[in-house]
Amino acid sequence: MTIDDLDTAVAIERASFPRPWTRAMFAEDLSRDDRVWIAAETGGRLCGYAGATWHADEAHIMNLAVESAHRQQGLATALLSELLELLVCRGVHRATLEVREHNDAARRLYESAGFRAVGARPGYYTETGEDAVIMWTDDLAAPGASARLEVLGEHAAQALSDVPANELVLAIESSCDETAAAVMRGGTELLSSVVASQVDFHSRFGGVVPEIASRKHTEAIVAVIDEALTEAGVGFSDLDAIAVTYGPGLVGALVVGLAYAKGLALATGLPLVGVNHLEGHIFANMLADERVAPPLVALVVSGGHTSLVHMPEWGVYRTMGETLDDAAGEAFDKVAKFLGLGYPGGPIISKLAEAGNAAAIDFPRAMMHSGDYSFSLSGLKTSVINHIRHERDAGREVDVPDLAASFQQAVIDVQVSKAVKAVKETGVGTFCLAGGVAANRALRQAMTLAMEANGVLVSVPPFALCTDNAAMIAAAGTHRLRRGDRLDLDAEAVPNLRLGE
Repeated sequence: MTIDDLDTAVAIERASFPRPWTRAMFAEDLSRDDRVWIAAETGGRLCGYAGATWHADEAHIMNLAVESAHRQQGLATALLSELLELLVCRGVHRATLEVREHNDAARRLYESAGFRAVGARPGYYTETGEDAVIMWTDDLAAPGASARLEVLGEHAAQALSDVPANELVLAIESSCDETAAAVMRGGTELLSSVVASQVDFHSRFGGVVPEIASRKHTEAIVAVIDEALTEAGVGFSDLDAIAVTYGPGLVGALVVGLAYAKGLALATGLPLVGVNHLEGHIFANMLADERVAPPLVALVVSGGHTSLVHMPEWGVYRTMGETLDDAAGEAFDKVAKFLGLGYPGGPIISKLAEAGNAAAIDFPRAMMHSGDYSFSLSGLKTSVINHIRHERDAGREVDVPDLAASFQQAVIDVQVSKAVKAVKETGVGTFCLAGGVAANRALRQAMTLAMEANGVLVSVPPFALCTDNAAMIAAAGTHRLRRGDRLDLDAEAVPNLRLGE
């Protein structure tokens, strides 16, 4: 590692750690004889680094970081292996390090090199209150100590080399009430997309019933996947990988798709890739518009989610704000249910609003000027319900189109305002609207006009890619496959999975 690498190293530090090293700290360390710093490069550019200090036969691993776009590719194992080898060459036999208590991936990496946990520093990471786990090895120079890491690195490299340039991926989505499968070639060529909706089974209850959703996924998944393969004209032997949604969503629904995908991976020997459902919604925009690329801001609005997300580079996500209570789609469903309009409520409210006056009722714009990117729709929903009750108690008939239009406009105004603010703050030139509520015509139009007025490229996927589907999971899964991401066969569904985890 050299002085020329420091600007990039500092940028990686800031994106990776809450307490990053500064340029001055790196520069001082590079000038010292009792320090060793190594770097990994791709295309002549720094993408990872590791450093240690040593005295006599003991060393302390100070830092190891890999740029987010190059993680899960074996670089961390390669860096650690090389660093330990250099320390052994300097006569080091024992080494220590500290790692966050909940950084399971890092702990597994160090354990693979022979480190073991020997203690903890309670609350060491003050910003989160996490303990620092102290890890130690006293047989660094033992035969095979670094060889274990070399084998891990070779496995990661082999996983990447096994991915063909025009990979064929089967994707499975079952996070809520749609059972979906798709086959995609090369990350963009959609060969098939099949969706089995459960709307008819849930509509009588005015919302999704988790137990029914799980049962219907179980009944439909085999036929849906068979149809997707048949429509694509391929069989299991033609596939290169399987991608599956493993969170967030209804845990019982997720389990069905994940269990089936793990069974296929075990039976076929194909690599299994896990995809975050929200990431899939963002990738739907890239399927629809080849101009879409990071850095960008995305607003993901659906029945279960309302999130503003900054995506500075591929696969890297920073959630700027999200709903504190009801999601946008959930609020639409609850208002429609109270009016007795049926389920799902979004399309019904949207259709009625077309004939109404959006200025007829002055509903609150919750958190419009909160100064942050959080959303709250529970109060608005309550205000709408109270208005309906007040009108009925007064013996007046509710003007449903006016109410629908006014309610819808209150939701849209806040979302547009915060999205525009996020785009300006981050300085991105691209904005994506994603999720089931992105099918709302009034929201699409308002967001497009606002973003174009600020000189920002707007991407809104076609209606078929707004609601839950497996095509978006295939696109995101192909990206993760190429990065070397793999999901273990003992992985579990994560109903509260966050972007970036």
